[in-house]
Amino acid sequence: MSDKIFTPIKIGAIEAKNRIAMAPLTRSRAVDGDVPNPLAITYYKQRAQAGLIVSEGTQIRPDGKGYVTTPGIYSPAQIAGWKKVTDAVHEAGGKIVAQIWHVGRISHPDHTGGTQPVAPSAVAANAKTFISSGEFVPVAAPRALTLDEIKQVVADYGTAAKNAIAAGFDGVELHGANGYLIDQFLRDGANKRTDQYGGSIENRVRFMTEAVDAAIAAIGADRVGIRLSPVTPANDLSDSNPQPLFDLAVSELSKRKIAFLHMVEGATGGPRDIVPDFDFQKLKKLFGGVYIANNGFDGEMAKKAIDSGEADMVAFGKWFISNPDLVERIKTNAPLAAPDKDTFYGGGAKGYTDYPALSA
Repeated sequence: MSDKIFTPIKIGAIEAKNRIAMAPLTRSRAVDGDVPNPLAITYYKQRAQAGLIVSEGTQIRPDGKGYVTTPGIYSPAQIAGWKKVTDAVHEAGGKIVAQIWHVGRISHPDHTGGTQPVAPSAVAANAKTFISSGEFVPVAAPRALTLDEIKQVVADYGTAAKNAIAAGFDGVELHGANGYLIDQFLRDGANKRTDQYGGSIENRVRFMTEAVDAAIAAIGADRVGIRLSPVTPANDLSDSNPQPLFDLAVSELSKRKIAFLHMVEGATGGPRDIVPDFDFQKLKKLFGGVYIANNGFDGEMAKKAIDSGEADMVAFGKWFISNPDLVERIKTNAPLAAPDKDTFYGGGAKGYTDYPALSA
C-alpha cells in the first residue's frame, strides 16, 4: 500500500497536511455559559497532527442544545473561548473547522431554558439524554417549527459560521447527521410536514440546502462542509427510501461547490453494512469534491480506501480520543491505546488530555 494517506490535500480553501481527519466528538466538558473548557486548548492542540480536526458539535443557539455541558458558538464568551483553542491548533501546525449543530428533537427543557424542543414535526424520538441533575431521561416530545422559525434557524446557521471564522476556525461543518435537526428534516421518519419542507424528497432537502446557503453567504463555499449519515438509526431516525433522497441531497451540495462532504458510512459507531445495498460510492461520484469517509476504519482500511479512490480523506473518532498522535501511530504501525469509555463524557483531564503520545 502507498503512503498517499500522508500526503497533503486541498479541502476548499483549507490546505491539509495529510488525509487523516479527526471526527467530531462530543465530550461534554464545557464550563459556565457553554464556553469551551480551558482544557480543550490542550486537548485539540495534542491532536493537531490530523490533517483536519472537526470540533465537537457546537450549538448555534441556546435552544439547539441537547446534552449537558456542550459548547456553543453564539455568545462573545464562547467565541473568545474557541479562539484560544484555534490559536493553539494553528500554532501546532493544524487546521480545525467548527461543527455547527442544532439537535432539534433530541433535547429536553432542562437544556433549552425550559422551552419545548423543536423539530420539523411533533414526532417524539425514542432516545435519552443526560440532564443537569445527572439523570439519564427520555428526550421531550417536540413541537413543529413554524415557517418564520425555520427562517430564523436557517439564519442562525449563517451567524454561527460567521462566529466560527471570528473564533479563528478554518471553516465549518454543518451537522446534518445522526438524527439531529438537519437530518430530521431530510428523513421521513421524523418529517411529516405538508408544506414546502415536507413530503417530496425535493421538499425535505430544502432545509439542508437553505442552511448550507446561509453558511456559504456568511463565509464562502470553500470553507463550508457538511456531515451526513444516510442509513444510521442513531437517535431513532429512519427513512423509507434513503438512496434517492441522499442522491438528491448530495447532487444539490455538489452544485454549491462546498469544501467537503463528510459521510458516516453505515450505522454510527456500528456496522458499516447495516443497509447492504446502499451505494456510498454513488454519493462520492455525485458530489465530485473532497469526500471524507467515516465509521469503523482502522489504519489499513483507511490506507486502502485512499489508495483505491473510495475516499479522499478518512475520519477517525474514538481512536483520536486515546491516541493524540494517531497519525504517527498509523504511519509507524504502532499499537493503538484503547479509549476509556467511562471518561468519554464529562469530567476533567482524566480520559481527556492525559493519554500519552508514543514519544512519552
